[in-house]
Amino acid sequence: GFRDEIAVEIVDYTAELPDECLAFVFQFLGPGDRNRCSLVCKRWFRVDGWSRHRLSLNAQSEIVSSLPSLFTRFDSVTKLALRCSRKSISLTDDALLTISIRCRNLTRLKLRGCREITDEGMSTFAKNSKKLRKLSCGSCMFGAKALNTVLDHCANLEELSVKRLRGIHDGAEPIGPGAAASSLKMICLKELVNGQSFAPLVLGSKNLKTVKIIHCLGDWDSVLQLIGNRNRNYKENLNCDINYGSSDSNRSPLMEIHLERLQVSDIGLSAISKCTKIENLHIVKTPECSNYGLVCVAENCKLLRKLHIDGWRTNRIGDEGLIAVAKHCSNLQELVLIGVNATHVSLSAIACNCSKLERLALCGSGTIGDTEIACIAAKCMALKKLCIKGCPISDIAIEALGSGCPNLVKIKVRKCRGVSSDAGEWLREQRGSMLINMDACDADCGFEASVSDIGVHETGVEVGQVTAVGASTSSNGRLALLRSKLGHFAGRNLVACTLRRWSNCDDSLNINL
Repeated sequence: GFRDEIAVEIVDYTAELPDECLAFVFQFLGPGDRNRCSLVCKRWFRVDGWSRHRLSLNAQSEIVSSLPSLFTRFDSVTKLALRCSRKSISLTDDALLTISIRCRNLTRLKLRGCREITDEGMSTFAKNSKKLRKLSCGSCMFGAKALNTVLDHCANLEELSVKRLRGIHDGAEPIGPGAAASSLKMICLKELVNGQSFAPLVLGSKNLKTVKIIHCLGDWDSVLQLIGNRNRNYKENLNCDINYGSSDSNRSPLMEIHLERLQVSDIGLSAISKCTKIENLHIVKTPECSNYGLVCVAENCKLLRKLHIDGWRTNRIGDEGLIAVAKHCSNLQELVLIGVNATHVSLSAIACNCSKLERLALCGSGTIGDTEIACIAAKCMALKKLCIKGCPISDIAIEALGSGCPNLVKIKVRKCRGVSSDAGEWLREQRGSMLINMDACDADCGFEASVSDIGVHETGVEVGQVTAVGASTSSNGRLALLRSKLGHFAGRNLVACTLRRWSNCDDSLNINL
């Protein structure tokens, strides 16, 4: 009887589950948990093998002998990442050939630090991987020849991301669209010596939606002029196609452009302003760009929904450019300003005219103070997420946010010296449902703004956790002092006057769209 009782306790209740259900459960596990589950029993080992579609390998040369057995077990892999550290020797062309033969359904490949793979190896891989849709390669030694072969044979390629390729150097052959001319939708170029060699690829990709050029050497104004002319020709051809029924109308316009740490001037910005369908634009640390270029973009790109500007504290982009954005870009939903000295003049215009603005980040600006935040609180009715970092605001601005922006759900305040650590507690009392992330501002709070610091993503401005870092949860005395302090200011009607001042737009700033 004791043995029967033990037998009942060790019954495998998953035995009644079909393999498909067990595989579905495995999809919700991380790699580590999934590896451990595969050791439970032979059945789980087998189900994990045929149901695993994503695999990440340490691509050292030592794993070459294990590749046949590895891909015999994982025979359904469609997404593969191969990474090798700088101190190790990576797998070679022969290993990549083995992978291309074993993984016939591969749709995504990421290569990092695979320095032993040559142009010939990538060319052979491309010929065997015609289903490839996404290729990301960084810190590898192959160059233009390999990429041209990929583009010639992978007709379904949709995304290409290239970073620090040693083979892309001055004098490298141009890289063209090849068979991927109709399928390619996104191109990302990072830290390249001769990224301009990708110009034929950008111009020849008929359905290209997104171009990201980050920290690449050389002058990019000429390339951006070609991109602008491409879009102008697209508009002219589209009008011609509508009249004569030509098939060239299948060509799609650019909708997203990222320019970061580039040698780009207002010439380049005025060129991309011809891309009138742009909805997402990043101008990050391009010190030669000024208000003139931003005005050109605003006047022509009226569908703009997301705008990120990092002025790098050059003071070349300010109120003039932002007022143009407010006047022409009424669909703006997300605005990130880093190192841009905007004042209440431009912020009032944006608050009045960009009624759909939901996400706003203001970082590293010496001109954004209590008056500017009060203006935002009074007029940005649709605002849901707000990030303020390294700006000279005080508790008065926090009080304004306590009664303004009725749809605000998340707020992040960092490195603002004038904001006390108790302000978050007071704000939480006023707006109980709001997620608040505030730090205790000490005297030494240097600021270096960057996109990664403020947590800006494609989905919006991430304002962090609920907890107010450094805020006391039981400091009733200090909280009472803060209440009396804010009450003193309210008694003097300073905040109320400020709110009333900006509750109605000044006639000179009231822009009729």
